[in-house]
Amino acid sequence: MRAESVRRGGRRAVVLVAALVLVLLAAGPAEAGTLLPERGGSPNADRIASLYTVVLVLAGLVFAGVTCALAFALWRYRERRNPVAAQIHGNTRLEIAWTLAATALIVFIAAFSLSKLGAIENADTAAASPAAVAAGVVAPGDGQALHIEVVGRQYVWMYRYPGGAYSYGEMVAPTGVTVKLDIVSVDVAHSWWIPKLGGKFDAIPGYVSHTWFRISRPGLYRGQCAELCGRNHANMLAQVRAVAPEEYAAWTRRQKRLIAEAEAARNRDAPSFASHGAG
Repeated sequence: MRAESVRRGGRRAVVLVAALVLVLLAAGPAEAGTLLPERGGSPNADRIASLYTVVLVLAGLVFAGVTCALAFALWRYRERRNPVAAQIHGNTRLEIAWTLAATALIVFIAAFSLSKLGAIENADTAAASPAAVAAGVVAPGDGQALHIEVVGRQYVWMYRYPGGAYSYGEMVAPTGVTVKLDIVSVDVAHSWWIPKLGGKFDAIPGYVSHTWFRISRPGLYRGQCAELCGRNHANMLAQVRAVAPEEYAAWTRRQKRLIAEAEAARNRDAPSFASHGAG
């Protein structure tokens, strides 16, 4: 009876674990990388992923070493071979050795992380591609960047480009150009996050957060607000569409023309609305 109860408990545990694995697999789009941050979109994202890789490898080595040592101790000093437990006061050399090893490991991780931090936070100063300069996206020379303002509001991202163009939901960005972002919010706390283009950055009312990316090839990069910002937070998606510089220049011209036409139509219809309202 007891054995049957144990078997039933084991089967339930297997079913529970299988269900948990299926749930995690179904949440694949929210993984942002299985073990490591996503890479391949921008140099800062690649550097973040490289940093995580080094730390993960070191952690894996430590975990494997501790697990092997524990397994060896359990086998070597099992009760059958050592029926009477030995009373050991301690091993000073061993304690000093693992203390120094742990300290050296922590110091190495800290120094390595700090050495990478500047290249992650500070935008690349590489010159824009010749195509971007020819399209008039940026001026020639090192350190030239395109500035785009990211505005968070419940529940959509707004993007303001140089020259007065703006868009909602999707940011259009040129390839081969360093793009610097100024991230703000007009209502509650949000968090801008496109995993392949770098880390998360808060959008807090009254503050401006800064980040950057540099995309080398056209493509679509998806993300989402990473801060619970209200009941429709799940609908606050973020998307960056990287296009060739000449296509970006043509898109901004078209956006400005459409915005100007919409504002003209609004101004033209405004007196009519006012008169109807007064009547």
